[in-house]
Amino acid sequence: MAQEELLKDLRRRMDGALEVLRKEFGGLRTGRASTSLLEPVQVNAYGGMVPLNQVASVNVPEPRMISVQVWDRSVVKAVDKAIREAGLGLNPQTEGQVIRVPIPELNEERRRELTRVAAKYAEQARVSVRNVRRDGIEALRRLEKDGEISQDEHRKLDREVQQLTDDHIKRIDETLAQKDKEILQV
Repeated sequence: MAQEELLKDLRRRMDGALEVLRKEFGGLRTGRASTSLLEPVQVNAYGGMVPLNQVASVNVPEPRMISVQVWDRSVVKAVDKAIREAGLGLNPQTEGQVIRVPIPELNEERRRELTRVAAKYAEQARVSVRNVRRDGIEALRRLEKDGEISQDEHRKLDREVQQLTDDHIKRIDETLAQKDKEILQV
């Protein structure tokens, strides 16, 4: 019973590492508009820093344009400033309560740089998955030492943990290959 719970917990944690990777990849600008591109933007409004999605709705009306509909006229300037200063290389244009954010073409150097950043994110995800594997193996050793599982069960579960790890590393590599292809597409 404890083994099943352990494997379930390890799978959940490895899936979490993969999900974090997908979110990080969503924030990488690939030359195509995406609402996830503006997710990290924090706006100085109402006496504090709030996420952009709490003061405006974000849409993608065209492949190379993001439209930000600000709900409160008094924070339009703050939203514009937050997008400009987010370090995304974007230049928003304000028209009333609508802010249009054109997504410029990426040059070859910037594309290469983005693939390196994507590779770094993928490596962090692999390290997270390996750390989860290490925790699982240590937990199995403790269970065997405490007499809760036999040596044979330990070996069998050890192989299952390794298989789980290999599957997640493969999915990370596939996600990275897909993101690289998306970035390098002209």
